[in-house]
Amino acid sequence: MNVNQTTITDFQVLGLSDNPSMKPFLFCVLLLIYVIAFLGNLTIMILYQLEKSLHIPMYFFLSNLSFLDICYTSTTIPKMLQALVVEKKIISFIGCIMQLYFFFACVGTECILLGFMSYDRFVAICNPLQYYVKMNQKVTNTMAAVSWASGLVNSIIHTYFTFQLNFCDSNQINYFFCDIPPLLLLSCDDTLVNELLLQSIGVFIAWTPFLCIIVSYIYIIVTIIKIRSTKGRQKAFSTCLSHVIVVILYYGSSISNYVRPASAHSLDKDKVISVLYSVVTPMLNPIIYTLRNQDVKRAFCKQIFNIKSTCMWHSKNFLKQRTG
Repeated sequence: MNVNQTTITDFQVLGLSDNPSMKPFLFCVLLLIYVIAFLGNLTIMILYQLEKSLHIPMYFFLSNLSFLDICYTSTTIPKMLQALVVEKKIISFIGCIMQLYFFFACVGTECILLGFMSYDRFVAICNPLQYYVKMNQKVTNTMAAVSWASGLVNSIIHTYFTFQLNFCDSNQINYFFCDIPPLLLLSCDDTLVNELLLQSIGVFIAWTPFLCIIVSYIYIIVTIIKIRSTKGRQKAFSTCLSHVIVVILYYGSSISNYVRPASAHSLDKDKVISVLYSVVTPMLNPIIYTLRNQDVKRAFCKQIFNIKSTCMWHSKNFLKQRTG
C-alpha cells in the first residue's frame, strides 16, 4: 500500500439511509437479522459437532457455510448498526482495509464452496454407490481448504490493488461498508487495472464454480427424471432444492455486483444487491437448510431432548440430596 500517495486517513461511510425517521426501524431490522443469522448458523455448527449422524460430506460443507455466514454478517452488520446511532460515521483507513479484506475473503470462499457443494449433490444422486469413496474425508477436507485458500488469496490481491489507489477527491463512501465498487469511484487514479482484476479473477472465483453448478444440476435433473418412483424423484429433488435456492440468491446478487465495469455501477441499486447477499442470504441459509431438511430437524429435536433429560436428571439428584 502506497501510503505516501494518499491524503485520506479515514473514510465517512454514509450508510443505508440518511432519513432520521428510518434509522430506528433499520436498526431494529438489522439487529434482528444479525441475531437470527448468528444463532441459526451457530446452531448448525453445534449440531454438526454433536450429532454423529450428520458427519457426512453434505453437512460438513454446510457447517463450513454456516461459519462463513457468521463471518459475513460480523464483518458488516456491527458497523452498519453503529452508523445508524452515531452522527460521525467514520471508519479508519486501516479499518476500511480490514473490512474489505475479510468481506472479500468471504465472497470468494462462498463462491468456491457452493460449487463444491453442488459436486457433492451430483455424486450423491448420479453415482450414489461411489459416494463415500469419491467424497471421503480427505477429499472433503481438501475441498474446504481450497475454498478458504482461494477466498483469502483473492481478497489479498483485490485489497492490495484497491489501496494502491489515491483517494484524494473525497472520503465519503456512499455505501454501508468498505467495498471495491464505491472505493473505485472515490479514486482519482485510473482504475482500469482494478476493473480488469475484478473481471479476470471473477472468471475463476465466480463464473467457473457457477458454470460447474449448472452442469452438475443438468446431470442431476437428467438422473432424477430417470428415477421410476415418484417418491424417489421427490426425495432426490428435495436434497438439492435448498442448495439451488441458496445458489440463486447468492450468485444472482454477487455476480451482478462485481462482474461489471465501475462505470456501470449505481451505488443506490448496488446497496440493495449487497444487502441481499451479505446480510439477508446469511440469515436465510440456516432457515432454508433446516426447514427443508429432516436430518437436521431430527438432530435438533434429539439434542433438545437430551438437554431436557439431562436437566431433569440433575434436578432429581439435587432434590434427593436436599431431602436426603
